[in-house]
Amino acid sequence: MNVVFGANGRAGGETARALIERGAPVKVVVRRPEQGERWRAKGAHVAVADLYDTDQVARALQGATAAFLLSPPPLAGDPFSQATQLGEALAEAVGRAELARVVVQSSVGAQHDAGTGVIATLHTLEKALAGTAPAIAFLRCGYFVETWSEVAEAAISEGVLPSFLDVDQRIPMVSTMDIGVAAARLLTEEWQGERIVELSGPRDWSARDVATAFANVLGHPVEPVLIPPEQRHGILTDEGVAPEVASALLGMYDGLASGRVTREQGTANWRGSTPLQTAVKRIVAAVHAAA
Repeated sequence: MNVVFGANGRAGGETARALIERGAPVKVVVRRPEQGERWRAKGAHVAVADLYDTDQVARALQGATAAFLLSPPPLAGDPFSQATQLGEALAEAVGRAELARVVVQSSVGAQHDAGTGVIATLHTLEKALAGTAPAIAFLRCGYFVETWSEVAEAAISEGVLPSFLDVDQRIPMVSTMDIGVAAARLLTEEWQGERIVELSGPRDWSARDVATAFANVLGHPVEPVLIPPEQRHGILTDEGVAPEVASALLGMYDGLASGRVTREQGTANWRGSTPLQTAVKRIVAAVHAAA
């Protein structure tokens, strides 16, 4: 049995779908019972657990051979102290479950313990989980293409793509569709030891590349627009992001701009197959469907 946490999120959901498509037995772990109904309809088992609760996580992992673990997006409070708590809870639960394989969603840049903003929380998680299973892989993903869904409305209605990234800086990006495929592969193949796999799309992309993909999908020009650093914290907090979380998120963009958030030498580098325009087309379709 493969246990997938975060199934109602982007990467967790794609991992569960990829496992189901492979015909692998899947148990998804959700925070509330009603979130599991759509997964039951797909043939998955469902468990309910809070990732920060060791006992609940251990029960969800009972009888499993492999698990996909991740850190939920921070919503409030100090993301860095929360990462320490999460790492301790998950490490103990994995140890109790005696899993054969664990795949941990991480990020490009997680080799650093500072200077990367919120990504440093994944450094903490990697350190806590290292050695907790005979086979453990840290799947360090690039910037999610699907993150651009948060500004897709502006691209659709105004022809602009607001960006916290330098519009011409190419960075590792990846669609969550490719994350699901890679995670399912690691969960179901036989291997031993600790692995670091850095995952990005078919090539590195910039905000300008993303804007071009939106333009091609929408059939009208879309221009990338860099948001000045001094405006960013206010924009995030005005949208309801907690101040401490906003600072951690913006630290990630500072790390990307400085080049600190980059691949680590000597690790495995995998490339996904999903074209940028394919991922953007799905974003646009979702926005239209929700309208």
